Amino acid sequence: MTKLNIHHKTEYRYSAVVRRSAQLLRLTPASAGHQKVLHWQLNAPGLIRAFVDAYGNLSHLLTLDEAHEAIEIVAHGSVEVFDHAEGEVLGPMPAAVFQRPTPLTECSPDMLAFLDPLRATIRSRPLFGLSDLASALLERMPYSPGTTTVAFSAAQAFAAARGVCQDHTHAFIACCRALGLAARYVSGYVNAGDQSEWTVQPTASAASHAWSEAWIGHRWVSFDISNARAAGSGHVKLAVGLDYLDACPIRGVRLGGGEESMAASAEVQSIDAPQAYAPAWVHHQ
Repeated sequence: MTKLNIHHKTEYRYSAVVRRSAQLLRLTPASAGHQKVLHWQLNAPGLIRAFVDAYGNLSHLLTLDEAHEAIEIVAHGSVEVFDHAEGEVLGPMPAAVFQRPTPLTECSPDMLAFLDPLRATIRSRPLFGLSDLASALLERMPYSPGTTTVAFSAAQAFAAARGVCQDHTHAFIACCRALGLAARYVSGYVNAGDQSEWTVQPTASAASHAWSEAWIGHRWVSFDISNARAAGSGHVKLAVGLDYLDACPIRGVRLGGGEESMAASAEVQSIDAPQAYAPAWVHHQ
């Protein structure tokens, strides 16, 4: 078990006045599964309405009806996280919902050819086979910030042979769904485990981390492809969905504003002494 302090700040600035805007925020973790929220606060201008979306994610709708040239959104709090090597239970959505490919999670012919040598093991021994798949994807697509954007699909990132956490997650999900397996996108935060403080790799998805969960043996089993590990006591889950668009921390629309610039940072600090990190995948030879 680990107690984590999290501070996540996102700032938008515009070259012209925004007449009105709406932002969907998935910046509040829920006390569920293997995490317990000790306290959490979301600070933002305008009117905020809380709701739970179809995937069971705690969400907020932020609306600003007055003219503005900047928006600052800060989420911070403490979360107690327990090891969950055994996986998670089903949740509000049937697992079959997560078998449906999306434009961001469709396999290209090259991806299907890449998947071919792994098919037999994945079908006969899913946990070992998917661990092999995760390792193979990380080798094929080394972590390379700045080479892709959040608009890249799994196929585009695979063709680029580079990517970051959302690219690894999309590619893994695409391969799972091509085999008829349910897999879902997870957004959240992660602590390094062997350090007292770690800043999440900044991405265009508001400095979030991303990993995947596959439905194996009536449980959701995690695969943090970018870190070559299962999610564990260093991971805090914010939201799940079919892909990045369903689970990203902030997504919005605006009227006016001209050019937009965004700066984001997320810090995760262990309150306790460093804990053992989640085990690396068991690699099947």
